Amino acid sequence: MQLIITDAWWNKSRMVYLSGLQLLALLVVSAFTVMLLAAGLYHWVFLKGAREGWPIVGTLVRLVVKDEFDQRERYVRENIDVMARRMGEMQVKLMQLESLGERVSGLAGVNPADMKRTPGQGGVLVSGPALSMQDFQITIDDLEKLTNQRTDLFTVLESRLFEKKMLSMLIPTQKPVTQSEIGSNFGWRLDPMTGRSALHTGLDFAAPVSTPILAAAGGVVVAQEFHPEYGNMIEIDHGNNLITRYAHASRTLVKKGDLIKRGQKIAEVGNSGRSTGSHLHFEVLVQGVFQDPQKFLQAAQPSKSVKVAALGSGRSAVAAQRGQAAKR
Repeated sequence: MQLIITDAWWNKSRMVYLSGLQLLALLVVSAFTVMLLAAGLYHWVFLKGAREGWPIVGTLVRLVVKDEFDQRERYVRENIDVMARRMGEMQVKLMQLESLGERVSGLAGVNPADMKRTPGQGGVLVSGPALSMQDFQITIDDLEKLTNQRTDLFTVLESRLFEKKMLSMLIPTQKPVTQSEIGSNFGWRLDPMTGRSALHTGLDFAAPVSTPILAAAGGVVVAQEFHPEYGNMIEIDHGNNLITRYAHASRTLVKKGDLIKRGQKIAEVGNSGRSTGSHLHFEVLVQGVFQDPQKFLQAAQPSKSVKVAALGSGRSAVAAQRGQAAKR
């Protein structure tokens, strides 16, 4: 492309030759220069008008600022709504956690009021930077994660404690006849009728006729019948091959198949069967082997250190006793 530049002052002309690329570069530079000038002029006019309070410019500034404030307010409101929903969810989880804590403390024998006491806090105040929205979000996420972990932990603890309590309710630690002393212990003795050495397979609780007989633990009645030696007899299955037997009753109040709870009145003391007087003959059997009921009854007494560990050792004890009897 050929350009002719004419100078009227010197009456001269000059020819300039431009290629296609040079012409394109010239146009780009010219357009960029015009944009910079326009931006600079707009900025100068806008700032000057805003500072000096020009009507039109002032209105534009207020509109721009108002729109920016509206956007910020909308953003803050949306975040507050999200936080409010999160806080609502956390409140529900905290209520569930508190309820779980009360149930677990009840199963563990802890006073629920002790669980609600707010721990003391204090110390020197060392101010830190203000929390940003991101820091606040991270704090809530960590708190929610910790709450979920505590809820899962309390759920597992509740399940284990409930299972343990149910198992303890099935161990015969309830004294079958209250306000009564033991007349004859478990073990070898002279039989009151024959006068010869014989194994006494349970405990005898001397009591007047019609004295209530209570279930030593919860379970299911598997036998209710009259036996030639036991007289009116009841057997209760407590699970895990553990059975209690109540003999010589004057009358029975339950029947086979009944579901029994600990401490329930199941019969009354009598003198039926092979007996020399009114009393309750109480037996405990584990896998069909007679056990000393005292080991179970004493396990419920805090002052005693005896534990219900006889479940596995009872068979060997009875076998040793029988061995001694054979030597005699």
